[in-house]
Amino acid sequence: MADLCALADGSLPAARRAEIEARIAASPELQQLLERQRLSLRATQALAAEPVPDSLRTAVEAAAATRRRPRRADEGRRTAGPSSKRRSRVALGLSAAAAVAAVAIVVIVSTVGGPSAPSVAGAARLALQAPVSPAPAVAASGNVLTAGVDGVSFPNLARTFGWQATGVRTGQVAGRDATVVYYEKNGQRIGYGIVSGPALERPSAQSTTLDGVEYQTLTVNGNTAVTWREGGHTCVLIGRAPPSQLLALASWSSDTETRPY
Repeated sequence: MADLCALADGSLPAARRAEIEARIAASPELQQLLERQRLSLRATQALAAEPVPDSLRTAVEAAAATRRRPRRADEGRRTAGPSSKRRSRVALGLSAAAAVAAVAIVVIVSTVGGPSAPSVAGAARLALQAPVSPAPAVAASGNVLTAGVDGVSFPNLARTFGWQATGVRTGQVAGRDATVVYYEKNGQRIGYGIVSGPALERPSAQSTTLDGVEYQTLTVNGNTAVTWREGGHTCVLIGRAPPSQLLALASWSSDTETRPY
């Protein structure tokens, strides 16, 4: 992470640059973190270049006055000299700078979020990667596969829709375990991911409700993705199939995937 931050601000030594850039190029999660770090730097630099408003200076000065300790009686007879005035101006400048820094932190957090916050987009990007293991077998019921996450099963899309399971990949979405099963049909591939742990925050995207289940449709890396919640977990279906087809697959899956495999 230190090397990634150094790459973002240009302070990474040249001897390390090639290795770090290669690792980032191979990891969508690291690419996202690098972009967030660069965005944070740009936001901080933009705020640092802004002049401190008079209203902010007034507010900071008023707040400092309320915290000023009571003066002793003999201090009241003293006249503030040049050095004390300079100290006051320095203190005000530092307080204003601290206030601007606080504003910068709030803006950065609200615009890019925490670097470790799991998201539906992160799960979708994992599902876009290639499978690394053979596909699971079809369960005895015929509706689901012999694979799942915490009791949420992956559907058998071959029998009804002709999408044949071809592989599996496991990985992490910001520290959470996730499993992806891949399906293929007519040369096209889609990824079906289930993330462990509590459901992720719903994305701001087009919403459709079918049989009481809410689905969001969004675009991730040029691919259509449909996400919903099943058994307390977030599910994501992504690929280059038409949105209506992905929604149909997702809605059919949500009727069968919680059955024991």
